[in-house]
Amino acid sequence: MKGRNMFCLVKSRSFSGSRRAMGIRKVQHHSKPISKIYFSFILLLLIFTPRVDSSWWHIRALGARVICDNIPGLVNKQRQLCQHHPELMQSIGEGAKEWIRECQHQFRHHRWNCSTLDRDHTVFGRVMLRSSREAAFVYAISSAGVVYAITRACSQGALTSCNCDSDKRGRARDNRGNFDWVGCSDNINYGIKFATSFVDAREKMVKDARALMNLHNNRCGRMAVKRFMKLECKCHGVSGSCSLRTCWLAMSDFRRTGDYLRKKYNRAIEVTMNQDGTGFMVADKDFKGSTKNELVYIENSPDYCLMDRTAGSLGTAGRVCNKSSRGTDGCEVMCCGRGYDTMRVKRVTKCECKFKWCCAVECNHCEDMVDVHTCKPHKRPDWLDIT
Repeated sequence: MKGRNMFCLVKSRSFSGSRRAMGIRKVQHHSKPISKIYFSFILLLLIFTPRVDSSWWHIRALGARVICDNIPGLVNKQRQLCQHHPELMQSIGEGAKEWIRECQHQFRHHRWNCSTLDRDHTVFGRVMLRSSREAAFVYAISSAGVVYAITRACSQGALTSCNCDSDKRGRARDNRGNFDWVGCSDNINYGIKFATSFVDAREKMVKDARALMNLHNNRCGRMAVKRFMKLECKCHGVSGSCSLRTCWLAMSDFRRTGDYLRKKYNRAIEVTMNQDGTGFMVADKDFKGSTKNELVYIENSPDYCLMDRTAGSLGTAGRVCNKSSRGTDGCEVMCCGRGYDTMRVKRVTKCECKFKWCCAVECNHCEDMVDVHTCKPHKRPDWLDIT
């Protein structure tokens, strides 16, 4: 389990699966020695308190103020890459905002809605401790986001370490005929190469099931971006005859990557580590396909119905639901059978829009009353919430 906890008496730091001896500091006692019971209690806290590591995901909050030594959660290789390519870190930070928005869009109608925690270096909190479908999706979409951000910055000329794809030169052919490579093709291979070095650095430090899971899902995310590269062309010739075409490769909108990974989340495959610790075995012995391009997970997800600080679940109390839907956004599913409250609220929308020459659209503001349904809280008082 990944994480870091600090106590006044004992300091312990570990990465996934690593087992380092705990160092105990000597403390001068001005009163009677600490009792054996108290000391045992502290050790139990250390052993059984789940730990959460910081992550490079926190770069999203830094914007242009990238100071490599001050970014929590970076391992040595990531910090070195940051120092050698500070302009890339700014692109990754902007990209992180984009993939987090995409994650929240994809899960906006689900009990777990990809919520982030303010002023938390782990970004998502303890929910990422579990090797679940949700963790699989987040690792895949974050890796895809780095590829997308770096590749886009290369094409925009924002980086000194890369440029357009120089391999796309000369003449080529597709199912419509011949064309000439021109313009700036997106350098997807550079984006994948850097994302692999940066994102995978932490996971390659350890050899446990969670690290293998993360590496696998990271790769799936990177390949998802490449999957949707598209050929864009321009026709040349008399009266648009298209006797000559000039083309370049471009990334599709990131929404296509998000939609694709969301479908992979739906059919993610449960796996276990094989006996020699080098790969996975599918938990379902009747599974006949390949896991190469599928998201994988190790642990089942919690139901996310109630606030559970240990699992990192925020619960669904107060979430807006759709009374008429039978899907995941419906009140029956979203509220986990607890019921819902209904409020009448005033909604203001633009209406009766008209085009005004030249060149504006003028609209009126219309008001109407609508019902908003929100999930009821659990019947137990807050102090009885699972902790």
